[in-house]
Amino acid sequence: VLGSTASKPLQKYILRFPKNKMTSIHRTVLLKETIEGLNLKENSVVVDATFGGGGHSMEILKRFPKAKIIALDQDGSVWKKHTGISFHNENFRNLDKVLNGGCPTPEVDGIIFDLGLSSDQLENSGRGFSFMKDEPLIMTMKENPLPEDLTAIDVVNTWGEENLANIIYGFGEERFSRKIVKAIVDARKKKKIETTTELVEIIGNAVPGKYKNSKIHFATKTFQAIRIAVNDELGALQMGLEKGFEFLKKGGRMSVISFHSLEDRIVKRFFKKKAEENLAKLINKKPIVAKLEEIKNNPRSRSAKLRILEKK
Repeated sequence: VLGSTASKPLQKYILRFPKNKMTSIHRTVLLKETIEGLNLKENSVVVDATFGGGGHSMEILKRFPKAKIIALDQDGSVWKKHTGISFHNENFRNLDKVLNGGCPTPEVDGIIFDLGLSSDQLENSGRGFSFMKDEPLIMTMKENPLPEDLTAIDVVNTWGEENLANIIYGFGEERFSRKIVKAIVDARKKKKIETTTELVEIIGNAVPGKYKNSKIHFATKTFQAIRIAVNDELGALQMGLEKGFEFLKKGGRMSVISFHSLEDRIVKRFFKKKAEENLAKLINKKPIVAKLEEIKNNPRSRSAKLRILEKK
């Protein structure tokens, strides 16, 4: 349940849709490749900028018990106390604030960005990330959103038609964005759109029948786009990469796992720019992808791309 700073509308939604307290079901993607790509030593200091289920941090400490992990996640619900890990309930766009405020040395040996939404957030958060569950349209990564925080309810009910269409097309690469947005605008005139189920029904009525039979669920791209907009994920990524690179030691490495083309494009361009400026070198010119065995065991890994950069 939200704290005293939460707005009454958000409290209403959370109370109607209680958060599920379940055991973590998240499987870390490209775990071996990410850790080995960092080229760590016994006493390395590593920033896990997207702690999530803690898979990367746990594996590092398993391999290097004397390593120090500085972990960040803006969803405080993911944290459970672990020896060797200093956890900070922050978005990685504020990485400089964390490192300047609590790290004995301002330079680190490795940084990990795993940009995927964790299975735990998708299935258990109660914040409307999944179109397969009946939940309130919140979609903020924050465990306890404040009254002033943007939510998916705000986006679908108050944003202008043109702006909303551009977001769903640009962030979701949804070809039926204008049809979907027209249906959203028509629906919200009659009644405020408050839940994932309501939004999925609106999208389903707007897209062609054949589209509903494709491999990817017809609501996937719209939900992705709204989530990206609510959390300013692309802006945060650009800031996180810039700030993270500044704190890397010479010879330190940054591993970034992206899950859709917009993220990967930002990472690719950032890495290429640093290499062209002779400030870094690319460890892998082409992204590392999951092997067939991993994809079989964890279908989410099929879209993952890992890029690694070393600071000169």
